[in-house]
Amino acid sequence: MPATTKTLSAENTFTDAVLIIGDFNISITASTSPAFSGTVTAQRSTDGTVWRDVDTWVSTSAEEVGYDPMKNFYRAGIKTGGYTAGSVTITLNGYDNWPPRY
Repeated sequence: MPATTKTLSAENTFTDAVLIIGDFNISITASTSPAFSGTVTAQRSTDGTVWRDVDTWVSTSAEEVGYDPMKNFYRAGIKTGGYTAGSVTITLNGYDNWPPRY
């Protein structure tokens, strides 16, 4: 199961890209001292070079799940202009082949 975790505290910084198919989740943990102030953006790419925004979270901790029936690369981070203060730890994980269904 591919996974990546990264703590970010600057704009234009992202997790490593993860190739995912099927179920995946993203966990965002915002710092409290100093409080994280910024926007986390999840992005998807078919080739790992051209990225499209798929979701955003503003100054908060969150746990989200998703599903993608096609193999795509995902990453999450802070885009240029999206950071004010604090830090955020992002974990992104999922499957790189179809998981067994029981």
